[in-house]
Amino acid sequence: MNLKKHVKLGLSALALSISFNSLAAEDPIKVGILHSLSGTMAISESTLKDTMLMLIEKQNEAGGILGRQLEPVVVDPASNWPLFAEKARELLAQEKVDVIFGNWTSVSRKSVLPVVEELNGLLFYPVQYEGEESSENVFYTGAAPNQQAIPAVNYLMNEIGVERWVLAGTDYVYPRTTNKILETYLKDNGVAAEDIMINYTPFGHSNWQSIVSDIKQFGSAGKKTAVVSTINGDANVPFYRELANQGIDAADIPVVAFSVGEQELSGIDTAPLVGHLAAWNYFMSVESDANYDFIDAWIEYKGDDTVVTNDPMEAHYIGFNMYVEALKKAGTTDVDAVKDAIIGVSVPNLTGGYATMMPNHHITKPVLIGEIQDNGQFSVVWETASTVAGDAWSDFLPGSRDLISDWRKPLFCGNFNVVAGTCGGAAKVAAE
Repeated sequence: MNLKKHVKLGLSALALSISFNSLAAEDPIKVGILHSLSGTMAISESTLKDTMLMLIEKQNEAGGILGRQLEPVVVDPASNWPLFAEKARELLAQEKVDVIFGNWTSVSRKSVLPVVEELNGLLFYPVQYEGEESSENVFYTGAAPNQQAIPAVNYLMNEIGVERWVLAGTDYVYPRTTNKILETYLKDNGVAAEDIMINYTPFGHSNWQSIVSDIKQFGSAGKKTAVVSTINGDANVPFYRELANQGIDAADIPVVAFSVGEQELSGIDTAPLVGHLAAWNYFMSVESDANYDFIDAWIEYKGDDTVVTNDPMEAHYIGFNMYVEALKKAGTTDVDAVKDAIIGVSVPNLTGGYATMMPNHHITKPVLIGEIQDNGQFSVVWETASTVAGDAWSDFLPGSRDLISDWRKPLFCGNFNVVAGTCGGAAKVAAE
């Protein structure tokens, strides 16, 4: 072959390479959305799917990220916990998504966790949870117990004078672990065992008559009583209805909920529930310019001026914007580069401040206590003076109080024991 042909072939190969590289640069950034659109958790999770679609649409209108558009890939794990793992694998192995936003319950997250770790995916998890976990592949944008459960109990104890405690939850890992932490915390603060009542019910539980009757009886002992509720999903509707049926109002036995927000209240008559409480890190009623803008965008996106916003929506708003900033910082969608870049990233929250991603993959959040109003909104009755950093490992469990998580090198460990000086469990120590 003569030199001229060599040059022509070389130039052709170069042009083809440039063409393919240009196409690759224009490939969309694929965003997996892993939320239940059917089953018992659809009442809570469907809204989060729409939240992500809105955020992606807005980002694309602003030019995308790194010169690329974002493409949502939506799946429905249907409130079926093993199916969450299958759908996560489908998103990462078949759809080749760059990131996943999803899950609500801890049992669904626990199902997905080994998949995202095996396939080195990224998962942004937007709901309050029990802690006792830290993964290099998961970013926890909902509240840890020290950002919700502990402050709520302190409020009931110090501001309302509660002495007897009903810990009522759905029967799965989040309520059981949270209540284990709370039971230890209450006993450490002088509460007797006989002043703590613990009850669990299945997902979708609907017959609350006898349980609410037991709560009413427990609260008749002459000591101020409150219910700390980790009841999840559509079981909340008949629970609150039965409280009203049996004449239990907030003046008698206040309920503070960790999984009931504006979305859940939109399905029930809230008039009999006025005065009951919820502990979150955001309420729709918060007065801030960022919140007003978000509400306006949500109403416009849904085409319905009666829609509501809630705390997990804000967590997705924060997590999505943190991902955007991490991509800009890293200059790539490469998973390991994004994991490194996102630590320390700060973005606005919707309460007028900022959220920062900490080295343990949890974020800083304010803690708010809201009181249910007759219009289905919450009036903020108490809040922390500043944001609180999420703690992956509880200070109130013997096996956890000596553990920290730090995913920066060289430590790069999710459960480092500061007493023993070792990294244990499944967490990894990076080679120096």
